[in-house]
Amino acid sequence: MELITGRPAIMRSTENVHISQWVNTMVAHGDIRSMVDPRLPNGDFDLNSAWKAVEVSMTCVSENPLNRPTMSQVVIDLKECLATELAQRRGDSVTESNDSSSIFTINVTTGTSPSAR
Repeated sequence: MELITGRPAIMRSTENVHISQWVNTMVAHGDIRSMVDPRLPNGDFDLNSAWKAVEVSMTCVSENPLNRPTMSQVVIDLKECLATELAQRRGDSVTESNDSSSIFTINVTTGTSPSAR
């Protein structure tokens, strides 16, 4: 949620508000543009991939641990978001670019940054 919104996990004001509470309220309003990090140039993102990323993040913070996805499922879902974004930028359909794994990999064991293939 921090990556999607560009906001800290705990938003300090008169009350400390967890980002999931804020996102949940924004989802209820249905305006994804007001949720996404405003530093994105010209709101340059695909609405469908943004909604999918928000949906994934919301399932990750489910109160019931049994409703939370596995990290493998999170990776799969976020790769779909990336594929949608890349397809939108190229003007392709999503089905033509479903395999985003060829774009980059993340070395999770060492914590290094993404590297181009």
